[in-house]
Amino acid sequence: MTTTASTRAPFNRLLLTGAAGGLGKVLRDSLRPYAHVIRLSDIAPMAPAIDDREEVVVCDLSDKQAVHRLVEGVDAILHFGGVSTEHAFEEILGANICGVFHIYEAARRHGVKRVIFASSNHVIGFYKQDEVIDARSPRRPDSYYGLSKSYGEDMATFYFDRYGIETVSIRIGSSFPEPQNRRMMSTWLSYDDLTQLLERALYTPDVGHTVVYGMSDNKDVWWDNHFASRLGFSPRDTSEVFREKVEAQPLPAADDPARIYQGGAFCAAGPFGD
Repeated sequence: MTTTASTRAPFNRLLLTGAAGGLGKVLRDSLRPYAHVIRLSDIAPMAPAIDDREEVVVCDLSDKQAVHRLVEGVDAILHFGGVSTEHAFEEILGANICGVFHIYEAARRHGVKRVIFASSNHVIGFYKQDEVIDARSPRRPDSYYGLSKSYGEDMATFYFDRYGIETVSIRIGSSFPEPQNRRMMSTWLSYDDLTQLLERALYTPDVGHTVVYGMSDNKDVWWDNHFASRLGFSPRDTSEVFREKVEAQPLPAADDPARIYQGGAFCAAGPFGD
């Protein structure tokens, strides 16, 4: 299914951090209708700019001054940068915790009033798979990675309350070309639905700090998005078309975290350095 390009006026310049990552590479293309120029940033190697509508900037999110230079001249920020899997806390700290602070401080200093924060389902990963929760359910991070995303959501609330910077925090489920296992039948978010959600997050007025679960129109869901109804997000894709393929896989053991917890394997990763 193809996402319809926005008919709204494009931003002059959008910043996408994490542009070398799996989702960053997808969004590099799908966000083009929404900006005259997209500034692409990562610490990892990126493909060169393909035309004058792209700016490619290498930036370490743990470097405060570099992030301030990165944010100068942008109208909105899509913050997908940082360590994207579970690691030792020290490896999470620089990019995910210091980095999100640097992004918001740079937004404040440069007058950026809209941030889209790539949060994660791992903020609530220790809920059981037979529970249904919403954006106001207490967070239950499943990992150092999940803790860093929980911190980012608190940062978003603080910067709205104190400075009026609005954020949509997207608790991304599992955004891949297709669900890879039974757990992802509930958490899957198609690339097209992600792009639609980002469009809503960029253009919807008066979002304050809105938390939304990033999932497609899947049959068996654990997350209730009614507190984010103002976004008008209506996913079009569903994991059901992959059910036969996924259920051909062996069933995980009864004590496997991937069968028990919403956060799956992240609930058992680590400890590190023992």
